Amino acid sequence: MKLILVAVAITLACVQAAEDKEKYSSKYDNINLDEVLGNKRLLNGYMKCTLDQGPCTAEGKELKYYISDGLKTGCSKCTPRQRKGVKKVMKYLIKYEPEYWKQAVEKYDPKKVYTKKYEKEVYSWQ
Repeated sequence: MKLILVAVAITLACVQAAEDKEKYSSKYDNINLDEVLGNKRLLNGYMKCTLDQGPCTAEGKELKYYISDGLKTGCSKCTPRQRKGVKKVMKYLIKYEPEYWKQAVEKYDPKKVYTKKYEKEVYSWQ
């Protein structure tokens, strides 16, 4: 009986570890997005990096990967906090930085396969 319990515990631990690997890293989850969006210099730096128009920090390089992958997977690997942050940033770019939004769509979704869906969602969040 003890052997079965140990086997179940190991199996559950392995399943949990596999699920955790499926999520994006949460190391940037505590970034204050309002601060970034409210600081033109910071926002420009991140946008130029993600659009391949300027240098990238380590965070910017990861962000580029997350944007591309998250768009294709519907943010299925996002933590709840990341999903909320994505919505906030998209809404902000659509409303206040339409040129950046247009450039991001052209770079990451030129056929607008995913963008139409997400824009519809963003407008429903308002």
